[in-house]
Amino acid sequence: MEHEPLPSESHAEVRIVAATPEVARRVADVLRRCFASTEQRSYPAGHEGGTRLHLTLDTANAAEPARSWLSTSTSTEQARTHADEV
Repeated sequence: MEHEPLPSESHAEVRIVAATPEVARRVADVLRRCFASTEQRSYPAGHEGGTRLHLTLDTANAAEPARSWLSTSTSTEQARTHADEV
C-alpha cells in the first residue's frame, strides 16, 4: 500500500468520485466557492465509466460559510475509512 505525503496544515486533498464528469465538476464548483483551490485533475473511475476528480483546497483562505463552519467545527475521534479507501 502506497502512502501519499500529507498536505500542509492549511490544505486538504479532495477526491470526488461520480458517475459522470458533469456531476463531479458541479461538486468541485461548490467547493471552489468556499475555498481557494488548485486546478482540478480528472481520471476515469471504475469499470462503469465514472469520473474521479482531484483538487487541493486551501483551508486558510476559506470563504463564507466555510470560514464559519471551520471555526466552530471539531474533529471527531471516530473518523471512519470507507472499505475502498487506502
